[in-house]
Amino acid sequence: MSREIIFYEDHFISFYQKQDDKLKEKIKYVLELIKQVEKIPEKFLKHITGTNGLYEIRIEYQSNIYRIFCCFDKGKLVILFNAFQKKTQNTPRNEIEKGLNLMKEYFKQKTTK
Repeated sequence: MSREIIFYEDHFISFYQKQDDKLKEKIKYVLELIKQVEKIPEKFLKHITGTNGLYEIRIEYQSNIYRIFCCFDKGKLVILFNAFQKKTQNTPRNEIEKGLNLMKEYFKQKTTK
């Protein structure tokens, strides 16, 4: 089992580059897990209800919670969209909207190529 991870535009990369080395290591660990493990535990990857295919990669580090939005494409590809530090119990609606818009853009762009 191996999933390929691709990045849509530079939303995730710009978030990642601003983080400290320990958090980067944790993010890399979770991404590797997603690449390799067939059934990914919900602790690390969860479908966002009512979004028609948007998922959040869940990272906890030093009592902070981080989310990275993604979706699947052709079963294997994981496309990483926006990422943010979560400061409330619920995932902020504006971040979900941003993730949904990026997902729509991605698939629309794909069909026009």
